[in-house]
Amino acid sequence: MVELKKLSDTKWEIEKSGAMNVPVVIYATENLAKGMQRDRTFWQASNTAQLPGIVNASFVMPDGHEGYGFPIGGVAAFDETGIISPGGVGYTLFV
Repeated sequence: MVELKKLSDTKWEIEKSGAMNVPVVIYATENLAKGMQRDRTFWQASNTAQLPGIVNASFVMPDGHEGYGFPIGGVAAFDETGIISPGGVGYTLFV
């Protein structure tokens, strides 16, 4: 289980560790965040945080759930040295 640091009632953080270039910031109620822990949402967001050129954070919005590459509801910005990933948009994995 991923350790979430509570920043406010609706903002959480997975601190930068290992190969992560930035932290993961999650916008969700406590119940939504618990639901996201049941699949690979936070694992995917942490992987996104390792991508080259990512800036600020790997974000997960309240609709976050497991996707194909990035989590659905995931947002990431990259500088000019970063990547372009169509896997970050538009895929939903139903299990």
